Amino acid sequence: MKILYFDTLVSTQIYLKELIKETNVSLPLGVVCQIQTEGIGSRNNSWTSLKGNLFLSFALPLSDLPEDLRLESASIYFSYLFKETLESFGSKVFLKWPNDLYINDEKVGGMITNIVNDTIVCGLGLNLVNSSNGFACLDLSVDKNIILKSYFKNIENKPSWKQVFSKYKINFCTNQNFFTHVKGIKVSLTEATLENDGSLNINGERIYSLR
Repeated sequence: MKILYFDTLVSTQIYLKELIKETNVSLPLGVVCQIQTEGIGSRNNSWTSLKGNLFLSFALPLSDLPEDLRLESASIYFSYLFKETLESFGSKVFLKWPNDLYINDEKVGGMITNIVNDTIVCGLGLNLVNSSNGFACLDLSVDKNIILKSYFKNIENKPSWKQVFSKYKINFCTNQNFFTHVKGIKVSLTEATLENDGSLNINGERIYSLR
């Protein structure tokens, strides 16, 4: 995957989405910057940018995705692959449904996904060395370029949704003491059942990731 590097951007995701809309850009493509002035987090919250952390967005054609991957579950799929990448370096990170990266009970990063012109755009923020947004930092010290090289290799291996989900489902028990937001309402994951398509079943209602 080709990667564009910048010192400062408003947002790697905003930059990449506009690039896809306005040009005939060659994919796959990644964008990394040192500083974001208007980073985007879950539910359109801001993600504070501190130098030394990882700010990444990457784009893939929808045709490159595994055939059994529903778009509603793309955040889980790519987040879990990133979680596995960090684990390979010794991190104790886990994935909270659908896209947040946690260590113990503290958030260290997260991912959001969007669809633009038959392309999926994934934006990732990770606190590597500086805590921001009141969150924690990753529990290991690894060069971000080494992390990215390993992560993109995992993506290129193109595991099926079934392969990824079978592992995430086993680890879903780590979510039980947390909450998610449904239609702006904070909902406990204690009674949630994880369905095979990546949705949650909470009191009989199916909840899909919209991030």
